[in-house]
Amino acid sequence: MNAKLFLLLNLALSFYLVGAIWAIEVDIFRSWKLVDAKDFPKVQSVHWHKLPYWVFTPLALALIGSITLIWYHPNRSPAWAVWGNLCSQLLSHFLTAIFWGKWQAKLSKDERGPASPYLAKILETHWIRTLLINMYALILLLWAIQALI
Repeated sequence: MNAKLFLLLNLALSFYLVGAIWAIEVDIFRSWKLVDAKDFPKVQSVHWHKLPYWVFTPLALALIGSITLIWYHPNRSPAWAVWGNLCSQLLSHFLTAIFWGKWQAKLSKDERGPASPYLAKILETHWIRTLLINMYALILLLWAIQALI
């Protein structure tokens, strides 16, 4: 596989992740506010069982792709793109580990369900993760345009 094709595959994966993060941002988390507290654990459990397939695996592949792009990229690739792409992902993962992941774990044990302050914190701040994933994709798009022209 040539480096330009590898970059394009990473770009396609980034667009998938942009769609996924917007679905989570606009629909999933906000819909949880409408779920009855007694049904909340089941809804969240179903959500968690889907994440390995449609979020965690693509995120892992994206991270592997971004790391690989450090060494395997098209000629004349700008350093800002190589590192910006990786840094936006790493920052998203780091913030998820210290904030959103912990809040979701606490939310899953909170009997208040949709009234939980952890869901409120997620809803107030998740736009940051959405922005980081969009930045990652935008960097790859600009990089691909530059590499292919």
